[in-house]
Amino acid sequence: MIRNAAFLIIIILAVAGGAFSQIGPPPSPPQGSQATPLPLSGRNQQSGSVTAIQLPVPGTTTSVNTINPSIEVQGLYGGSTTSTSTLPFDGKLSMRDAIERALGYNLGPVGLNEMLRQARGQDKVTRSAVLPNIAGTVTQGAQQTNLRAAGLRISPGITGFPFPTIVGPFNYIDFRARLTQTVIDLTAINNYRSSQQIVRADEFSLQDARDLTVLAVGGTYLQAIAAAARIEAARAQLETANALYKQTSEQRGVGLAAQIDVNRSQVQVLTQQQRLVSLQNDLSKQKINLARMTGLPANDQYELTDEIYFSAPPPLDLERALKLAFEQRADLKAAEAQVQAAERNRAAARAERLPSFFVNADYGATGVNPAQSHGTFSVVGTVRLPIWQGGRTEGNIDQAEAALAQRRAELSDLRGRIESDVRNAYLDLQASASQVEVAQKNVEVTQDTLTLTRQKLEEGISDNVAVVQAQDALANAHLDRINSIFAHNVAKLTLARAVGGAAENWSRFLTVK
Repeated sequence: MIRNAAFLIIIILAVAGGAFSQIGPPPSPPQGSQATPLPLSGRNQQSGSVTAIQLPVPGTTTSVNTINPSIEVQGLYGGSTTSTSTLPFDGKLSMRDAIERALGYNLGPVGLNEMLRQARGQDKVTRSAVLPNIAGTVTQGAQQTNLRAAGLRISPGITGFPFPTIVGPFNYIDFRARLTQTVIDLTAINNYRSSQQIVRADEFSLQDARDLTVLAVGGTYLQAIAAAARIEAARAQLETANALYKQTSEQRGVGLAAQIDVNRSQVQVLTQQQRLVSLQNDLSKQKINLARMTGLPANDQYELTDEIYFSAPPPLDLERALKLAFEQRADLKAAEAQVQAAERNRAAARAERLPSFFVNADYGATGVNPAQSHGTFSVVGTVRLPIWQGGRTEGNIDQAEAALAQRRAELSDLRGRIESDVRNAYLDLQASASQVEVAQKNVEVTQDTLTLTRQKLEEGISDNVAVVQAQDALANAHLDRINSIFAHNVAKLTLARAVGGAAENWSRFLTVK
């Protein structure tokens, strides 16, 4: 009888204890880490680019084929968030102010900054896999168990002590802290190292976006200045055309000029008026584009305060510029970091074949109430030995090696592109500098020619055909000079971007007045 009673008590306690065993169940076996897949390309997927291009045909000039550059801005770099809410605007915009506003509000660097925040967040998530994970729980429970429903049958019963079929109700409370620690997991470690390199790459990409913003905004500002200079030249030509028209009209009145000469002079006036309207329209569009890039209201109701003339570039030879570019270009550093991230990712994939070691522990107090609780703990160490995972590891390795090969190819291509950028900028510098010199002499010669032909017209020994032709030649010479100065300044700004650090050093390349 005593034996049966003891057996009954053991059964009841075992059933009741099942409730308490649910408080701290043994941890499930660890599944092991996987290599985090990387995109195939390491290049910035953000949509946007800024490039200095050469027009394949002459721009506004018709006299000679001058270098006619243009700043092509695409995607996010053409837009911005509002800057006037935090940076008051008085209606006057200098080039330095335009660049500073764009660096803070243009969507190019703004978007890259948010991408960097996202990468840093992902880095923290990846790091959590190699750091201790601690959680606390408080569990309050009540339970009643039907032993007969659980399938327990005991016979014969004990005289005077009927066998219960219902146990409980009883209650319990548990206070517990749980620790999970990855001791050795090379896959998780390499995933973390890969995410660190991605953060570095995004930091460099943000720097490169700032340099591109300088090229976009600075180039657009230069285009607007050139457009304003063309307007001034067109106004001067219009005044000259009006003076010639007045002169021929007076000569017609005294019988010294034919009506065809008057008509020809009037056509020249109308042509210059059309040219002026077209150039004013172009300037307004350039100013609207500039406003969009710098966070200003999208209109042309503001004044450009700077004038940028022809000036010699900084004393920087080609070899030195190439050396600086390979040392300073942020996009090159970003590509190198992307290669390192891909190498760590491949190491993470390969490490999926290696053993890993995990520790799970918990400590807490369990009882029917806090006053009657007692400390309990458990410590479980697990060594995981991967044997066969259905080809998952091999697939991850293939993906990682493909990404690594692609990023190495992109790095090699970028090195060639950087050298091309520097050499192209130097070629444009040399050609545009020579072009400015020739254009200036051409202005002087055509101006002298116009003066002489007008004197002949006044003396009545020539008609106004030669004068109109001289006017056109002078107008084209002025436009050639403006385009040449613009091309030279764009080449200097492009060189600043090509060698890297344009966001900080652009003023060393451009002389602003």
